[in-house]
Amino acid sequence: MTAPLVLLDAASLYFRSFYALPDSMKAADGTSVNAVRGFTDTIARIVTDRRPGRLVACLDADWRPQFRVDLLPSYKAHRVAEPAEEGVDVEEVPDLLTPQVPIILDVLEAFGLATAEAAGYEADDVIGALTHREKADPVEVITGDRDLFQLVRTEPTPVSVVYVGKGWAKAEVLGPAELASRYGVPADTAGPGYADMAALRGDPSDGLPGVAGIGEKTAAKLITQFGSLQGLLEAAAAESPKVPLKTRQRLAEAADYLAVAPTVVRVAVDAPVEMSGDDTLPSSPADPARLAELAERWNLGGSVERLTKALAARA
Repeated sequence: MTAPLVLLDAASLYFRSFYALPDSMKAADGTSVNAVRGFTDTIARIVTDRRPGRLVACLDADWRPQFRVDLLPSYKAHRVAEPAEEGVDVEEVPDLLTPQVPIILDVLEAFGLATAEAAGYEADDVIGALTHREKADPVEVITGDRDLFQLVRTEPTPVSVVYVGKGWAKAEVLGPAELASRYGVPADTAGPGYADMAALRGDPSDGLPGVAGIGEKTAAKLITQFGSLQGLLEAAAAESPKVPLKTRQRLAEAADYLAVAPTVVRVAVDAPVEMSGDDTLPSSPADPARLAELAERWNLGGSVERLTKALAARA
């Protein structure tokens, strides 16, 4: 097995670092740097434990893309900060985290670690597009977001999700077999099956209402039975006796939602991804002087040292 391409859901990881570590971790000027240090340490652990050959930190160019909002106005609506700038949705982010994001980007650049984003799209779409186009190496998606379970596959290269929802120490590696076992979706189409199940079930954290009366277990059972959301809807429209009357009624009542849900839920694999540079994992920092300056200015010494050592040990 060749070394994997590791795709980081950067915002998911630095949000988790921010909440996992005390904001008393500060630079000399009083700026909290807990997210910076935690994120940098997480990358060091990833390099050591997963041994990637390539790595990309995937970013949100737009955390609430307009094309999704146009289809489903409730999409992430509860996360919009108030008052929002006219015509612009600003995500509600802890005040102590916001100043740390540019520092994180500076550290990534000084290390020579690639970043990627796509104008008008979320990090999920960037990860989906990079996964979709990968034909050489296995892919590992590292995230605390279950939405990306939809990307698992076996061909043309295997894709798994390293789910860190409970922290790195309890990270779970999920491929098609594990996803099928956990959620009851078809093993041979576990990724798309999970997306279809998620659309049916809904997700309050993303403002997805789902279909009333259909929970996760029922959704998975229906997707398995009919192969896909489209197969279920076609069977319901044909009044198949295999679809219970109550279920047909619930699907009919949610018809407007179900018409747009797949596009909202599924990642946009055609997102126009722009890379900052080569994604080959470096064996040493690209700009040691800049990195040393950042470490001194922001009190990052231990974290920067650990990632530097992890990169050197992997070489």
